[in-house]
Amino acid sequence: MHDLKCKAIVADKAYDCNAFIAELLKLNPDMTIVIPSKRNRRFPRTLNKELYKDRNKIERFFNRLKHYRRIATRYDKTARNFLAFIFLASSLILLL
Repeated sequence: MHDLKCKAIVADKAYDCNAFIAELLKLNPDMTIVIPSKRNRRFPRTLNKELYKDRNKIERFFNRLKHYRRIATRYDKTARNFLAFIFLASSLILLL
């Protein structure tokens, strides 16, 4: 299977599913799950709000990345060229 070595998984309410969370914990039992509970959950899980705030930063970065038409439309034919342009666009975003 996959060798998942992350310390935390940050996601939105759409991923609040017992089966999904159990699968993540099976991959790495020490992982912190940062997924807010849905309203209809009987026993809501605790949420690390400081870690959850970082999710917004990641989403805003991907939004800026999609402003580059070449990335949004997957213009490049090879994965190597596509990844190279993602690196270039990411560098430009971080510099500006």
